Amino acid sequence: MDPPQTTAPPKEMTSTGETRFDYHRKRIGLILAPTIFFAILISPFPGLNTEAHKLAAVMGCIMCLWITEALPLAVTGLLGPALTILIGVAPASKAFSPFADPIMFLFIGALVLARALSLHGLDRRFAYHVLTHRWVGNSPSRILFTYGGICCFISMWISNTATTAMMFPIGVAIIRTLQSTGENRLNPSYASAMMLICAFAASIGGLATPIGTPTNLIGLGFINRQFGRQIPFFEWMEFSVPIVIVLFLLLFLYLKLLCPAGVKQFSGIYTYLVAQRDRLGELTSGGRNTLIAFCITVILWITPGFLALGLGTDHPLTSTFSKLIPESVAAIIGTCILFILPINWKRQEFTLPLKSALEIDWGILAMYGGGISLGQMVFDTKLAEAVGTGISSLIPSTGYGTIAIFSALATLTSEFTSNVASANMVVPIVIMVTGSTGIQAAIATTMTASLGFMLPISTPPNAIVYSSGLVPITHMMKYGIFLDIIGIIVIITGAIFLFPSQ
Repeated sequence: MDPPQTTAPPKEMTSTGETRFDYHRKRIGLILAPTIFFAILISPFPGLNTEAHKLAAVMGCIMCLWITEALPLAVTGLLGPALTILIGVAPASKAFSPFADPIMFLFIGALVLARALSLHGLDRRFAYHVLTHRWVGNSPSRILFTYGGICCFISMWISNTATTAMMFPIGVAIIRTLQSTGENRLNPSYASAMMLICAFAASIGGLATPIGTPTNLIGLGFINRQFGRQIPFFEWMEFSVPIVIVLFLLLFLYLKLLCPAGVKQFSGIYTYLVAQRDRLGELTSGGRNTLIAFCITVILWITPGFLALGLGTDHPLTSTFSKLIPESVAAIIGTCILFILPINWKRQEFTLPLKSALEIDWGILAMYGGGISLGQMVFDTKLAEAVGTGISSLIPSTGYGTIAIFSALATLTSEFTSNVASANMVVPIVIMVTGSTGIQAAIATTMTASLGFMLPISTPPNAIVYSSGLVPITHMMKYGIFLDIIGIIVIITGAIFLFPSQ
């Protein structure tokens, strides 16, 4: 049983000015998107073939809708392939084929597993057990570090938004408890730090695994299709986990330095957290079953990496295992286990009811499939070649400067639109410009699209913690811009030195 909530459920909240900006941005998008579509469609482009010309009109329209969010992102994701069929760019069988890409099934399985973790309270149980470790105690710095570390770790496996929504009430409860126990000397900026590390660490943690955030899967899909390079689960973690560790440590040190608690030790917070942990009671049969399914799935995901390390990538056992149980199949196996392991045989109750499994975010899948579909057609119609040639005359097609430019562009775009939309827009452009040598640039751009720490409208985690009233907009902007810059530098460095260019 979950502990009673000490705060209202988290809601995304923005200021009046931001709400007004969002309103006008969407209204402008509804007018601008069709205008761009028809303007490109009727304008002459001698260097493009007919299909590429029509696709350019669709891409202009869809990118405008993504940036302005005039339509729900999922609707825009479906609209793109539909438009390409209507105006004769591609047949339906080709336009909709990316929706059956194996990565889609990896995503579905991961979302269902995350739903089971949340349903049976394993995420909250893990959080309270770590926070009540005696090393944490009543130390302000250790509480901040541990709280952020939990957010970072959980978001490796479930969505950044779900992680923040789950951890947000715990963080607010800690702050309210400190205020109610007479911590009059508590620095208000420490409360901001608790909220910011919740949102920022969740976004950082999502970089660590392919399933941590949709942008990772989008980038992997483009890299697999355009470079013919499949990056296994374990290989992604080999270079991403060091990046995540460095980013999290810098985030913690930055907030610890600029947002001190004002006291050396709290009084009573450890007792409060222990009481909340004890409220959870014993692990239920549903929780045990979910833990079994999750562990089996993770083992299947990382086994090919360990086999490659021990036996080599060319060993028959390594190649056979990877072929028979790719990441998508492992995710489906884990999902099926949830429907097989029972909670009560007599009543035919199983670990995850189908109704609960169907509550995953299907909209993300729609946007992901639409983005991959348009990205594939950009290359098939030779539009990528034409655009790449044009941009290359303005931006060098190789070198660290290119990686820096597009990484900064992905981060900037993610400040004003969703991370998923940013990845769908910027990663294909990077591949267009850099060609077969740009895999490191594609990796860096994919990861920097998950940044965007400056504004409440940048990401749902930012909006959730902003709704607490403990984070002034100036604090989020001041600390967020620093983390954006640091994030770009760390990610580019990691992509260059930790990921092989070929």
